[in-house]
Amino acid sequence: MAAAGRLELVVVRHGVTQWNRERRYQGQRDIPLLLPDALPGLDRLRGELEEQTFDAVHCSDLTRCRQTLAHVVEGRERAWPTHFDARLRELDFGDYEGRTYDELKSQPFYRAWIDSEGRQPPPGGESTADLGRRLDAWFGDVLSACTALGQRRVLVVTHGGVIRELRRRFEGIGFWQGDVVQAEGRRFSFSINEEGRWQCSSSSAVPAPASATP
Repeated sequence: MAAAGRLELVVVRHGVTQWNRERRYQGQRDIPLLLPDALPGLDRLRGELEEQTFDAVHCSDLTRCRQTLAHVVEGRERAWPTHFDARLRELDFGDYEGRTYDELKSQPFYRAWIDSEGRQPPPGGESTADLGRRLDAWFGDVLSACTALGQRRVLVVTHGGVIRELRRRFEGIGFWQGDVVQAEGRRFSFSINEEGRWQCSSSSAVPAPASATP
């Protein structure tokens, strides 16, 4: 278990869905996994995590994340406290949900949204600032549990847009650089700096690339 003053988040994206295959914006639509197509990625992720233990699990309340979590921790469902949290949902794409790039690319409002890197909300949807506010509230609760309850290693099952926003914040990379594919994610390590603030000290791919495995 990690030492006091340290926190590890293993943040993974749900498995593949039919809308992923069709390259449709899913957002907060409750789309299930595409089975059995999703199983190879889920099996690989389960193999990566099967020897690891966690103090808590946080999961988006949407079906595709619940299904992913159930597969990844099969047989260990009651090993750790589990929280299903709407704050971990994908960005709300509003009127763009269910649509594809090819369907939208000629629309001026869509082009403006793309060019703004999400700072401008899609019609009827959320901006990245809106997403950031709910993630701030969620992460504050994680840090409080780390301090008060000693929860120092946490598994998080969420969505691609959430992971992109976390990478932008914790890794300092550009908006378009933070993509992860389905059933993969990042391992973030945090420590308390000299000013008494939590900061990300490292980030790595989950599952680890084959070249990084001895």
